[in-house]
Amino acid sequence: MEQFTSHIIRENSPEYNTTLSIGYIRTCNCAKTHINCMTPKEWLKSQLGVWQFYYESRDVRDKKKHPATFPISLCKRIIELFTHQGELVLDPFVGSGTTLVAATDLDRNAVGFDLQPHYIDLCEKRLCEQANLFNKSRQVAIQDDARNISNYLKPNMVSLIWTSPPYANLLNRVRKNKSRRFRDNDQLGKIEQYSQDPRDLGTLSIEKYTVEMGDIFESLLPLLKPKGHCVINVPDMWWENKRITIHVSLIEELRKRGYELRNIIIWDRTNIVNQIGIFGWPSNYITMGVTFEYLLDFWRPPEK
Repeated sequence: MEQFTSHIIRENSPEYNTTLSIGYIRTCNCAKTHINCMTPKEWLKSQLGVWQFYYESRDVRDKKKHPATFPISLCKRIIELFTHQGELVLDPFVGSGTTLVAATDLDRNAVGFDLQPHYIDLCEKRLCEQANLFNKSRQVAIQDDARNISNYLKPNMVSLIWTSPPYANLLNRVRKNKSRRFRDNDQLGKIEQYSQDPRDLGTLSIEKYTVEMGDIFESLLPLLKPKGHCVINVPDMWWENKRITIHVSLIEELRKRGYELRNIIIWDRTNIVNQIGIFGWPSNYITMGVTFEYLLDFWRPPEK
């Protein structure tokens, strides 16, 4: 088989819509009974149910580049906790490519998918800047629909699915938050959306979004190894003065599709959220919940 090394696959690439040549077998020296490569100290830190992280210089924080990014340090914690070196990480909604950057740091193979060419361009830029000549693993960004992922990967290849998906159509609205009104960040009046592509899950109502997410993750389940984990980062949001519980919708839907919920971790963002606005004062409690997000940890149940 011809070996490919490119970080990027587009419609005109030789690997487009074909089985991907990428490693997925552990390359570490851990004992077979170990479920990751963590030291006892690292393991203990990861067992806390509330996590905090800091941004670094390589992180993308410009909302003009991407409306919803997360820190490399968060990605690295998830990847370290649920994989060994050499195993394969899948991000169905790779966006700015943070998962791929973290995988490069940790010598994990990784593949990420996104519909939008400008996000694939951003992934390419970051991966080229991040190149590690000492790692044997491969990180790839593919410009394609998450609905087509099974065309690229074989069953039982993936050790971890890790992603932060679009939040239905809840970003597809003009920003009016008073807390942003006097900030010099160009956000007031902007629509913080990924795209208006009809294939984009970010254009759908929460009801249609939930079903589409279920369809996508059901198609990914055979690719995941038994006991392989699937971690989804989502917030809940406010819409017309109502709390939209995205995490509840996804938990219920993925359970229907064969996943088992193992843990819910809280990502406490208070240390990286600047100038928290008093959204509801003095007459509404909507401020609660804006400074944390959920990390929903599912797995593919072991075969009986």
